[in-house]
Amino acid sequence: MNDKDKHSNEQLNNPLHGVKLADILERLVDEYGWEELGMKINIRCFNFDPSIKSSLKFLRRTPWAREKVEQLYIKLIQK
Repeated sequence: MNDKDKHSNEQLNNPLHGVKLADILERLVDEYGWEELGMKINIRCFNFDPSIKSSLKFLRRTPWAREKVEQLYIKLIQK
């Protein structure tokens, strides 16, 4: 298997491949609502005057928070 094939297989196994952060966040808000999402991931942008726009801005510049959101999304889609 060459490097290109290996990379393709890794991406096929990655549940986040091709999924936009905005879509992830919208799915989580649809599933849990802002209040429950704020309890699951305690970040200010989920608990005080939440919006998709402000949350995306925060998540794009805060890697640890984005990782928590992505992990919660993976758990959700694996149910």
